[in-house]
Amino acid sequence: MKGKYNIRYIILISFISALGGYLFGFDFAVISGALPFLKEQFNLNAYWEGFTTGSLALGCMMGCFVAGRLSETYGRKMALMTSAIIFAFSSLVMAFAPGLTVFISARFIAGIGVGMASMLSPMYIAEVSPAEVRGRMVSLNQLAIVTGIFVTNLVNYSLRNNGEDAWRWMFGLGAIPAALFFAGVLFLPESPRWLIKAGRSDKAKQVLSLIGDNDFASGTLNDIQQTLSGEIKSSYRLALKKPFVGAVIAGVGLAVLQQFSGINVVFNYTTTIFESMGFTKDDQLMQTVFIGAVNLFFTFLAIGLVDKIGRKPIMLTGFIGLAVLYILIAQFLVISPFAATAFLLAAIGLFASTLGPVTWVLISEIFPNKVRGSATSIAVISLWAAYFILTFTFPILANAMGGISNTFYVYAGVCIAGALFMWTKIRETKGVTLEQMDTLFVH
Repeated sequence: MKGKYNIRYIILISFISALGGYLFGFDFAVISGALPFLKEQFNLNAYWEGFTTGSLALGCMMGCFVAGRLSETYGRKMALMTSAIIFAFSSLVMAFAPGLTVFISARFIAGIGVGMASMLSPMYIAEVSPAEVRGRMVSLNQLAIVTGIFVTNLVNYSLRNNGEDAWRWMFGLGAIPAALFFAGVLFLPESPRWLIKAGRSDKAKQVLSLIGDNDFASGTLNDIQQTLSGEIKSSYRLALKKPFVGAVIAGVGLAVLQQFSGINVVFNYTTTIFESMGFTKDDQLMQTVFIGAVNLFFTFLAIGLVDKIGRKPIMLTGFIGLAVLYILIAQFLVISPFAATAFLLAAIGLFASTLGPVTWVLISEIFPNKVRGSATSIAVISLWAAYFILTFTFPILANAMGGISNTFYVYAGVCIAGALFMWTKIRETKGVTLEQMDTLFVH
């Protein structure tokens, strides 16, 4: 990297952008604590339990599409502000929903905000971070996600005895962090890479000068301009053509395999899984707190390792380790609740230190500047499509296979496929600048 950079300023703006990840974590986790109440309130069968949980992902897919368009046309900052407004609005509508139709509609709208933030926050952080610290900075977004999950699980547990309408408070409280996120984004600078694409190189130089010294700003500006020479209008059609389609396939593969690895059934169906082991409702909600705490703790480990060990070894460890743990979970879920709980927590910890944060790091960095917005949108839309399939089918799959335990054999098989994909299709990106990614994934 040419020149020196201002690490404190980079951390500050990365942290503010990562607040979008906190909201992502909130909407992702709140359903787990609310599900026992929703099942009673709306008499949900297996189909509607799956659809109510997975409806968030349908909105996420639309949110990624919207974010791709908005971020390319109006900039990353305006798109982040829009996602904050959607978060706040949908939280309040869910809290006051008079029936299941309104609730699912509002959860779909919440998904639009989640989808936007899940794409925009890591992409923005990657675009303002030097290569040497990019992995750690993007991992702040995952840290914010798991913090949102943990805090939401704590709040859900504290509200468990507030009557049959406790779930309304669980969802309504999401408006508070959404307002804080909106206020924080007001102070963010626009992405220098978007500014250059928009023909505002002077403004981009000013932003880069805040991030680093003059040598850093001049060198980075020159590198970005070289990669954006010629046609620079990003589109989905361009992203799916040579020479960019190889990078898109890599990103989509990572996104889908992360979701089909199965860990999110543990996050979203914690209460259902522990109910099958004989736990009471209070104990089920307490387990969500334990899972959130383990998730948070091990995410710190990933932040310290991603720029040291590299992306590929961490991802391979995650896929292989999860495959082994899932087989153990399947074996012990019906015979030893204590052992099964230990292996479930181990799986959460392994995911949090491997596939959880590092997949987002890779998705945020492997796409070339010319198509980053559109390509990232395609990858994250694919991720949320896979999430919907996973969460929607879990209750149905569990019924069809004769119990929850047998579903973990399926997820173990997916993890083995993920390890093979990672080994054969993904190259190491540690220390590589965004402008140098063309040499790795564009052919």
